[in-house]
Amino acid sequence: MIRQEQTTILVTGANGFIGRRLVKELLQRGYRVRCMVRRPSDLPAEVEQIQADLLRPDSLPAALTGIDTVYYLVHSMGQSKGDFAEQDRQAARNFVAAADLAGVKRVIYLGGLGETGDNLSHHLASRLEVAHILQTGCFSTTFLRAAVIIGYGGASYEMVHSLVKRLPVMITPRWVSTRNQPIAVADVIAYLVGCLEEPKTAGETFDIGGPDIMTYKEMMERFAALEGKRLWIIPVPVLTPKLSSYWVGLVTPVKAAIAIALIEGLKNEVICRDNRIQELLPIRLTPYDDAIRTALAEQHAGGSL
Repeated sequence: MIRQEQTTILVTGANGFIGRRLVKELLQRGYRVRCMVRRPSDLPAEVEQIQADLLRPDSLPAALTGIDTVYYLVHSMGQSKGDFAEQDRQAARNFVAAADLAGVKRVIYLGGLGETGDNLSHHLASRLEVAHILQTGCFSTTFLRAAVIIGYGGASYEMVHSLVKRLPVMITPRWVSTRNQPIAVADVIAYLVGCLEEPKTAGETFDIGGPDIMTYKEMMERFAALEGKRLWIIPVPVLTPKLSSYWVGLVTPVKAAIAIALIEGLKNEVICRDNRIQELLPIRLTPYDDAIRTALAEQHAGGSL
């Protein structure tokens, strides 16, 4: 049944891989949606677009006026200039100050899944820090810690697809043996909307991942098999994550800044340790192979968004 909500939902990062899909799903469910964008965008005509920038505090009140719930989907990982972690830190602080003044009641934040130790990658540590900053606000924060997200248009998918397509033989570092729990982008969207509609998720932190646990080597081999290709992967102990990011940048369309952050994060195992969300939101999780098939179909069709 389509839900007709009287309040408007604000989506930040609405132009991104997750944001565009989330906006589409919210509209289909009958929600009124406001998108915070830095410049006019080709988002659906039904949404309200407000130009604002989290690094410009004076621009935020207009975007947050009359808003009870916000999806926080912004991050600066792809920025080529400056320290992305510092930018994300300042953006989160600016948002908390403005959201508290505006009387925001709920924030739903999508971050990264990974172990919490001193050896955490710069990227994952930054996403965790943003969550901690958001949790200092007067509003209730739901923090979804996502594993590798599989979907057409996503950086992780684009990186793996390009490697499999262009490099039938790979000499890789030991990170290919790191385990992870990839999740289909459709399941991420289902969890994001489910948290909006399930009050018991407010103020909670949840791990979200798909039904399959595998190494990155297995991910690439299964991807290759689905495309009818053979793939030989030769792990070596001397290839550092930084060196890996250089050849990823050479043979894939993923931006160098994003490739470096992604590769650095591969040293951290991303496995769900807490599955409580499945009790509150019992969605049917998509197997890895099906997620890849869907992404390939979207890609061959020229994209669905």
